[in-house]
Amino acid sequence: MVEKTYNPYENAQAQFDKVAAIIGIDEGTRDLLRQPLREFHVLIPVHMDDGSTKVFRGFRVQHNDARGPAKGGIRFHPHETADTVRALSMWMTWKCAMVDIPLGGGKGGVICDPHNLSESEQEGLCRGWVRQLAKVMGPCVDVPAPDVMTSAKHMLWMLDEYETIHGGRYPGFITGKPVGMGGSLGRTEATGYGVIYILREALKDLGIKLEETTVGFQGFGNVARYAGSLYSSLGGTVVSVSCWDNGAKQSFTIRKKDGLDLEMLAGITNSYGTIDREKALAAGCEVLPGDEWISQEVDILIPSALENQITPANINRISKKVKVIVEGANGPTTPDADELIRERGIFLIPDFLANAGGVTCSYFEQVQSNSNFFWEKNEVLDRLNSQLTAAYRALYDLAQKKKMYMRDAAYVIAINRVVQAVKMRGWVR
Repeated sequence: MVEKTYNPYENAQAQFDKVAAIIGIDEGTRDLLRQPLREFHVLIPVHMDDGSTKVFRGFRVQHNDARGPAKGGIRFHPHETADTVRALSMWMTWKCAMVDIPLGGGKGGVICDPHNLSESEQEGLCRGWVRQLAKVMGPCVDVPAPDVMTSAKHMLWMLDEYETIHGGRYPGFITGKPVGMGGSLGRTEATGYGVIYILREALKDLGIKLEETTVGFQGFGNVARYAGSLYSSLGGTVVSVSCWDNGAKQSFTIRKKDGLDLEMLAGITNSYGTIDREKALAAGCEVLPGDEWISQEVDILIPSALENQITPANINRISKKVKVIVEGANGPTTPDADELIRERGIFLIPDFLANAGGVTCSYFEQVQSNSNFFWEKNEVLDRLNSQLTAAYRALYDLAQKKKMYMRDAAYVIAINRVVQAVKMRGWVR
């Protein structure tokens, strides 16, 4: 039997359509919000180290900017597609609205594999992407940030190119910059910490002590590493993580039933999040197939990699012990798996709240860059904790009051806020 394939953009639209029907959005407003306001497809010529020129295809999609400038990351990935970027831009709109920050949704991508590019080739790609899009982005228009396989170094190259083109200093053009060059303290930890701030509140509502729980992560990038670190410091036990092995072109799962030493794992992990499996084995860890992340005997699952990872085809592999799923990644659960999760009685924390710590801290960075005044790390994290806790409480209260699935309740809050903005602007009546 061939496993069903999923289009993330169709998933995003299906999720929107479901809630639009629940809250009775009129047809014109629905048509406006279920697709991007504008999108750009560009070709980026890059001079390669061997003297040749290679042309890469890139995208920037601005889903909606009624509540503020479009905001969203730029990812480098060999399997990037326009529909993935469209979906991610749409989810960013709801994410910014859910945590009530004055930004809209955008997303960017380039079809490439950074593993196979030298540093100078990556710099050329970053600068070329900005050259193609500099007229349609800016601090008050569209603000990029890091995403999959992009970093603070990439953001600074992009900022430098943007400032060269426009002849000035515009540090608020991009976020995720290095600290000392307009970046915010706490930004590196923000997405992962945010996952745990919200999980902490959920466990209180469920009457579960965090220090008595176990967790399994899919992924070992920035989100999983910092989420795992904070979770461990609060007394929880990380049983497993998974990662991608670019050499073997497959993922694998690292497990230690009595708890992984995340600091040790971080020390044997390369810049792309790949753990050295031989060193992990030597440290007493098990190495399992990559898809084993979903079947671990843990209390909490946190998918923190890519979209479409939990589907009807694999949901029965989730252990009956799992009580909570926290979506650290964007769109990791397909719409046809949601009802099955609900039937299982698993408490789900949806992506555009669970991983909103990154965009919230990006907003803080943007505010600091535009004002040229920077906050101490504790202040950043305290503000982040407060913002996300308030957003979670509003979501949980609505879900309980209306007896709604958490994802549906999150969409109701976010979509209503965006609908209000487009109506107040007079875009629809």
